[in-house]
Amino acid sequence: MKKILVTGGCGYIGSHTIVDLLENGFDVISVDDNSRSTRYALSGIEKITGKKIKNYTVDLKSFDDLYAIFQEHENIEGIIHFAAYKAVGESVAAPLLYYENNMFGLINLLKCVKEFSIPHFVFSSSCTVYGNPDIIPVTEQSPTKPAESPYGATKQMGERIIQDFSAVEKTKSILLRYFNPVGAHPSNEIGELPLGKPMNLVPAITQTAIGKLPKMLVYGNDYDTRDGSCLRDYIHVSDIAHAHTLAIQYLINQKNKTQCDIFNLGTGNGVTVLEAIKTFEEVSGTKLNYEIGPRRAGDVIAIYANNDCAVQELGWKIQFGLKDMMQTAWAWEQKLKKEENLIKQQAVLN
Repeated sequence: MKKILVTGGCGYIGSHTIVDLLENGFDVISVDDNSRSTRYALSGIEKITGKKIKNYTVDLKSFDDLYAIFQEHENIEGIIHFAAYKAVGESVAAPLLYYENNMFGLINLLKCVKEFSIPHFVFSSSCTVYGNPDIIPVTEQSPTKPAESPYGATKQMGERIIQDFSAVEKTKSILLRYFNPVGAHPSNEIGELPLGKPMNLVPAITQTAIGKLPKMLVYGNDYDTRDGSCLRDYIHVSDIAHAHTLAIQYLINQKNKTQCDIFNLGTGNGVTVLEAIKTFEEVSGTKLNYEIGPRRAGDVIAIYANNDCAVQELGWKIQFGLKDMMQTAWAWEQKLKKEENLIKQQAVLN
């Protein structure tokens, strides 16, 4: 089995990707310092796949600790790099935190890639690199515009660093620009588990619906969209996860067109915040307590993907619709409510 190192493997997308990799015959090791995650996902991965995953509780900013992992594991076939801070609003309030964590971690990782001649590298990028696009849907050739947040800027910088690195090294890379991952694994064993107040829409919806939050805010209803709320391309996390497996296979099979290929990962459909709330209410049968608030700094007005490239080149297929996203997210939230004390204990152990 080919060995893949996943950074941020205890996180939301990382844990789902580990499941998909294991189900497609890969061996996986994880690196996650659990500063923005818990080890709870590891037990979920084991329940789904029957395989226990080794996670190294290492901060990527600590080069020596990271280097030691590579010394321990020979023949790593590829790396999928998720580990980063990712809250837009927080990045606006604490920009240095984001630049330090997201950039230093990536640079240390690439130093190890070079030192140990890792042949394949997949980077968790974001549609935030497009800023506020002039034309939607965006394609991989759409111009990147000034980022609306420090988080978005770290993704732009990360892409540039990887492109420059790949131009002079033998490592072949893929940048996966995904849009808005939501939902949970259909098994109900892993899902999104924000620490503290959720920064993303769907966990804010589900936590409000179940009573963890008294109400939620919709940030602005005066944008130039169908109903005035921001428009996004929501995509099920399991669909996102499978694209990473396909990307690694694509590189291993030497199908890459350049040293650093780029793919958009979205459904190709734009959904407004208010439309997402309405769909949740229909699926759950629960009326959501929300109110309209002011615009939030760093938010892009409207964006969704042209995903033709990923569909045609990677052989990627969307398996889940918006109702599936809301159903799995709601089932996951209900399970968390039942297991709340266990999860709190796990967080303390971290």
